[in-house]
Amino acid sequence: MRLFEAILNANHRAVAGDTSAGLHPAEFAASLPVIALTCVDPRLNAYFPNALALPAEQFIWLRNAGNLITGPLSSTMRSLALACAVKGGEEIAIIGHSDCQVAKTTTVVLLEKLQALGVDRSRLPDNLNEFFGTFGSERQNVIKACDWVRTSPLIGPKIPVHGLLLDLATGKLEWVVNGYQTLEMAASQPNRPAPSIGQPTDSLGGFNLGEMKFPETKIGELATRGQDWLTRKADAIGSQAQVAIHAAAPVVNTVVEPVELVVKQVAAFADKNWPKPPTLPPRKGPPAPLPPPIRPRAKLRRD
Repeated sequence: MRLFEAILNANHRAVAGDTSAGLHPAEFAASLPVIALTCVDPRLNAYFPNALALPAEQFIWLRNAGNLITGPLSSTMRSLALACAVKGGEEIAIIGHSDCQVAKTTTVVLLEKLQALGVDRSRLPDNLNEFFGTFGSERQNVIKACDWVRTSPLIGPKIPVHGLLLDLATGKLEWVVNGYQTLEMAASQPNRPAPSIGQPTDSLGGFNLGEMKFPETKIGELATRGQDWLTRKADAIGSQAQVAIHAAAPVVNTVVEPVELVVKQVAAFADKNWPKPPTLPPRKGPPAPLPPPIRPRAKLRRD
């Protein structure tokens, strides 16, 4: 039985009420210490490293909001790499948890909270989802983080990378990504040289990435372009068309992020910069009668 197989076994037995459940770390000395990336939620303080049945000196604990990894060369990846190279970490575990507040915070809510703290939206990056790494599923976030670690050139190819979820109500661990199986699957594939740090992969099999053209426009730039486009259209076709363009603004802004905020910005921009259509004075007196209906003339027969 390997280290995390024993950890999960002991954890499930303990949650089920087995008071004798535990782990003998000396039996897994070659797999220790363990590096764990978890969320900053203070409710986790009571669970780690106890939930893994590991002594504190064999537990290298990294934390950030949402146990996020945003890329193979991100700052969190550098910390994981140093924990392996300097502190001797042998296995990595990305551990998410239930009731994660980061997952429950939408981009609009995050903006509101930042503004309440005095953070100006104009000083923030255009793409907030990418910058803050917001997510809606704890499970998918753990899977994505494991993928980043496994494909990072900073992490040795023989280090298992596990993904776990902790139930805050019970302390039970769920094995989402089995790092041992991932290594076994990778070993069964043909060996291919990994790309160097800073060097993009030129091809995947017969697929040439260089033949593809990817857009470089950021999501935040689309909002500005949408506003400019609306303004040019309004100037070109007159005030009557402004009403129709203003009504179409929500459709244009479905491609920008965050949707609710940008729609409000476009509406405010329109109210401030576009002239209002003229208002006709109310008609006085009774309404004018309708003209008589036009009837077709009868054709005269000519015998």
